[in-house]
Amino acid sequence: MRWLIGILINAVLFIAFAGYFEGVHVSSFGAAVAASIVLSILNVLVRPLLILLTLPITLLTLGFFLLVINAITLSMTDALMGTKFEIDGFGLTFLIAVIMVLVNIIIQKTILNPDRNK
Repeated sequence: MRWLIGILINAVLFIAFAGYFEGVHVSSFGAAVAASIVLSILNVLVRPLLILLTLPITLLTLGFFLLVINAITLSMTDALMGTKFEIDGFGLTFLIAVIMVLVNIIIQKTILNPDRNK
């Protein structure tokens, strides 16, 4: 159930980003859901490998390189989705990845698991 909620939250975020940033293009809500599913699969399959391969630089930057890894998986989602979901440039991709992390943390702490914080 949590996975499905995460998929829907990310899809809504993608639609919001498309409305707010000129460089983000999403053809429909279905494409946003598909992009969210692709991102979820990449986070399960590719992200751990990227973390393992970049472990020295991640440790050296005290974990901040994980934001770059998130941007890379978002770029891979962009490449796999074709013209239905596009983000122009790595800088914008990085900014969106940072915003997505922050929003997901806030939603996780306040809505999904409010009892665990106490």
